[in-house]
Amino acid sequence: MAGLAAAFGSGAMTNSIEELEESDCILVTGSNTSETHPVIATFIKRAVRLKGKTLIVIDPRRLYLTRHAAIWLRQRPGSDVAVLNGLMHIIIRDNLHDQGYIAERTENFEALAETVSRYTPEMVERISGIPAANLEKAAHIYASAPRAAICYAMGITQHITGTDNVKSLANLAMLCGNVGIRSGGVHPLRGQNNVQGACDMGGLPNVFSGYKPVTVPENRWKMERVWGVRNLPDWAGMTMTEMLPAISEGKIKALYIIGENPVISDPDASQTIPPLEKLDFLVVQDLFLTETGKLADVVLPASSFAEKSGTFTNTERRVLLVRRAILPVRGSLPDWQIICELSQRLGFPMDYTTPQEIFQEIRQVTPAYAGITYERLERQGGLQWPCPHPDHPGTTYLHEGRFTRGLGQFSAIDYREPAELPDEEYPLILTTGRVLYQYHTGTMSRRAPGLVQKAPECRVEIAAGDADKFGINDGEMVWVRSRRGRIKARALVSTKAIPGTIFVSFHYYEAAVNKLTIAALDPVAKIPAYKVCAVKLEKMGESPGEKSPEDLPLQKGVA
Repeated sequence: MAGLAAAFGSGAMTNSIEELEESDCILVTGSNTSETHPVIATFIKRAVRLKGKTLIVIDPRRLYLTRHAAIWLRQRPGSDVAVLNGLMHIIIRDNLHDQGYIAERTENFEALAETVSRYTPEMVERISGIPAANLEKAAHIYASAPRAAICYAMGITQHITGTDNVKSLANLAMLCGNVGIRSGGVHPLRGQNNVQGACDMGGLPNVFSGYKPVTVPENRWKMERVWGVRNLPDWAGMTMTEMLPAISEGKIKALYIIGENPVISDPDASQTIPPLEKLDFLVVQDLFLTETGKLADVVLPASSFAEKSGTFTNTERRVLLVRRAILPVRGSLPDWQIICELSQRLGFPMDYTTPQEIFQEIRQVTPAYAGITYERLERQGGLQWPCPHPDHPGTTYLHEGRFTRGLGQFSAIDYREPAELPDEEYPLILTTGRVLYQYHTGTMSRRAPGLVQKAPECRVEIAAGDADKFGINDGEMVWVRSRRGRIKARALVSTKAIPGTIFVSFHYYEAAVNKLTIAALDPVAKIPAYKVCAVKLEKMGESPGEKSPEDLPLQKGVA
C-alpha cells in the first residue's frame, strides 16, 4: 500500500475534474456519481452528450449514470477484483496493452500477467454474473481509447478487499498507459468537502502532514523542531474501527470526537454504544447535538463552514480560500480556536491568532503546499498541489514522465469472497450508500425542510422479482434483519436494484442501517465492509415480538 500511495498521490485524484470532458473513455465504478458527486457527474454527462466521449459503468445498481453509458457491467457486490482481472486478461490476451509504457515506466508486469491469465471471461461470468461478451466489449472500449479515466468512490473501498480493489484499478490504468497523461488517470471521489485536506494535514494515524510516516526518525525530528517539543511517539496510532475494540479491552480511557457520528456511521452500530459508555471521559465537538453527542460528558459547539475562514482542499487537490460569511452562532467557535484554547489549558502554547498563521506552518512542513500562499489564492482562486515554490503554477495532473516512487508497481491480486455471503436463512445481500437529498448521518441535511421534503424517510430498495418472492408490496413497512440486528423501513420496489440485493441509505437514525452491517475490515486500510452483508426481509407482524430496537438507547447525560 505504501508503494501505491507513493505512485498515486496518497489517495488523491491524479487529474483535474475539468479534464474528464476531454477523456475519450470514462470508466465509473463503485460510485453513484449523479447523487453523491453531482457536479462531477455533470462533467461526465457533458463529455458523453456534447463531445461524443464513451462511458463505461460498473455497478450492481441501475444508476442514473447508466443511461449515458455505452455499456453497463452489472456485477455481484464484492466481485470487483475478479471483474478488473477479467478486463486485464482480455486486454493482454488481445495485445491491447501499452507495451512501451509498461517497459519504460512500470515494474512487476510479469506477475500481474500470470495472475490475470486465469481470469477468463467465462470464469469472471461465474463469479460476477457479468456476461462474458459484455466484459469483452468493455475491455476493448477502454483499451482502445487514447485517453481513458477511471472514477471510483466508496463502492470500491468499503470492502474487506478495498485495498485490493484500488490496486486493481491502478493496474488497469497503468496497463493501458493512462497515468501521467492529461485526461487520463485514476480518480477517487472524496466523500466530504475537505477529506483530501484533512489527509494532507496528517489526519491519519500513521503520518504527519504531507504523508510523512511517523515511524521515520527524520520526520519526527522535523516536527519536533517546528512545534518546539521533544520525543514525539514513534508508533502509528489507531483508526476509529480499531479504537472501539481497544476501549472494550481497557486500552483507551478517554476519547475526543470531532465532526464524527459513529453511533450511526460505524458498522454493527449497536455494538458502538457500549464501548462509548464504558469510557471514563467522552468529548464530542460538532455543529449540532448528534446521537454520539448525547453520550458525551462534554459537548463543544463548533462553527459551520460559513462561520469561519481558512482553506479547504477539494477532491482534485485544489486548495481553496474560504471566507467567513456570517458571525459564529453565540457560544460556538471555529474548530481551530477550540483546539488552540484546549491546548493552552493543557499546557502547550498553541497561540495562533489567525488561520493564515496556521497555513504558514502548513507551508513549512508540507512540501506540496510550500508554494501556495493566501495572496496567491486570493489572486488566482485556487491552486492544485504539488506546488513546491511560489513561482510554481500548481499541478493539474500527477506523474507526468515518472511516478513519485520511480516506477509504477503492478500488484498481482487474486479475488477473495466477501466476509459474509447470503445463505438459506439470510438470502439477500445488503449494500449501503447515500441518496441525493441527504448527507452522511443527516446531522445537517435533516434539519433542512426542503431536503426532508424530498427524502423524508429511509427506503429499502428492492427488485420487483424479490418483492414478489417475499410477498412485499411497494410502500409497505418491512423489517430488515441481519445476524447483528434489525431495522424498520419502507419498501421501494425499484428497477435500480439487482435481484438478490437490497440497497438502504445510512442517513436515518430511526432506521440506522449500520446496525446491520458487519464489522469486518480491510486488513490494510481498516475500512469496514459496508457494501456486502447477508440479510433477510420480514413483513411487519411476522417477526418475533421482541422490543423494537429502531431507537438506539442513549443513556449518558450531556454537560
